[in-house]
Amino acid sequence: QLQLVESGGGLVQPGGSLNLSCAASGFTLRSYAIGWFRQAPGKEREGVSCISSSGGSTNYADSVKGRFTISRDNAKNTVYLQMSSLKPEDTAIYYCAAYPARIVQAMCVMTEQLFSSWGQGTQVTVSS
Repeated sequence: QLQLVESGGGLVQPGGSLNLSCAASGFTLRSYAIGWFRQAPGKEREGVSCISSSGGSTNYADSVKGRFTISRDNAKNTVYLQMSSLKPEDTAIYYCAAYPARIVQAMCVMTEQLFSSWGQGTQVTVSS
């Protein structure tokens, strides 16, 4: 059974950094594109970033470009989201999700409906 587990969330001051991890079990991550999504209180879930199965293609929401970096280590079956220059508006539950790379080959898209496997989420709070 496909399982994704996020970790690395926590409380950080504005301007600080956090590194999130998404560890996969039950399947080989290299066959899947991975996305990070977030949901703030009272708001709809939104796409943050995604990375293709090979890591050669990435996408970012405009709100995080230049501040967040997505990467993956297929040997460790793990995807990472490095977050820097964090703002209070980055406060949310962050989820990682996966879809089979064969659906959209050679690139990734942050179309939520494509993602068939989801983690439970990790809370990120940016506050002074």
